[in-house]
Amino acid sequence: MINRRNFIGMGLGGVLALGIIGKGAGMGFFSKAEAKDKAGGDFPFKLSDAEWKAKLPPKSYKVLRHEDTEMAFTSPLNDEHRKGEFDCMGCGQALFASETKFNSGTGWPSFYQPIKPGAVGESSDTILGYTRTEVHCSNCGGHLGHVFNDGPKPTGLRYCMNGAALVFKAAV
Repeated sequence: MINRRNFIGMGLGGVLALGIIGKGAGMGFFSKAEAKDKAGGDFPFKLSDAEWKAKLPPKSYKVLRHEDTEMAFTSPLNDEHRKGEFDCMGCGQALFASETKFNSGTGWPSFYQPIKPGAVGESSDTILGYTRTEVHCSNCGGHLGHVFNDGPKPTGLRYCMNGAALVFKAAV
């Protein structure tokens, strides 16, 4: 099974092979042709696609609304260690507390649990040819990243999030 940790060490040939398997993968990672609300589509915070595009920076729009993934080690939030919370870039909902952030070595901000139950939702993602658990904001449906079962105690989970989908708010 290929996970993001293994993916980093695959080299260009492996990346190109996965791009073919991923049915037209984009350069940032594996972008789907159209955004869709995989968790049911009925979220409290809604905007039209044009409104999302106007509201968000280009990379955040691609990640949140079209399920793209930023390149590893490119988000400044990967190195954010101050006390505070990580909120959804799309709607501002609080998603993760800094106390649950850890260095996973993958190049993406990682957390072992959401800030509160129900802050994030999950759905199945099979774009790489195997099933992963996609994580989205429960308020706006924005794609955040994926959760894996190789994280630290106490949960054993690794919420591997795109920094482009998050905004950090320092504690006062």
